[in-house]
Amino acid sequence: MAQDIPAWIDGALRPMDKLEVHRRGLRHPAVSVFVVAGGKLLIQQRALAKYHTPGLWANTCCTHPYWGEPPLACAERRLEQELGIKGVTLEHRGVVEYRAEVGGGMIEHEVVDLFLGVCEAPPAVTPDPEEVAAVRWIDTDALHAEIAARPGEFTPWLRVYLAEHADLVLAGF
Repeated sequence: MAQDIPAWIDGALRPMDKLEVHRRGLRHPAVSVFVVAGGKLLIQQRALAKYHTPGLWANTCCTHPYWGEPPLACAERRLEQELGIKGVTLEHRGVVEYRAEVGGGMIEHEVVDLFLGVCEAPPAVTPDPEEVAAVRWIDTDALHAEIAARPGEFTPWLRVYLAEHADLVLAGF
């Protein structure tokens, strides 16, 4: 079933079919969440049935807000939907923009609200198998090393976030 997401068309934000937004590479809002505990970041491997970047490793979760949905509410909703994580306090860490080809003739051109959740202990994680193939906790030095050694195993947006915005999203945890 097609899903509408907000996208900028001729300078105005309008609801559009999600697949059409990605086929045309239209600029659109998004949220990305990073959850850390014990000095490690929770990353997820995208489900193999995803319409783009299947099987690649990404940050804790990311999505597109519904029409009129505030970014924080969207981040909390998706964290619970994808990973079953509830009750983590998310801190807004800023807004970034990127554009990247994601395969299958699709382009992500996102204006992303970034959120960080810092936990004393790892929260319970129950991934939705339609969204997430696997999860793991990893320290950022090891993640940087893995991305350098095997960049094709990671989503373009995670590579962008860590290369260009790590100081913004992960500073101080």
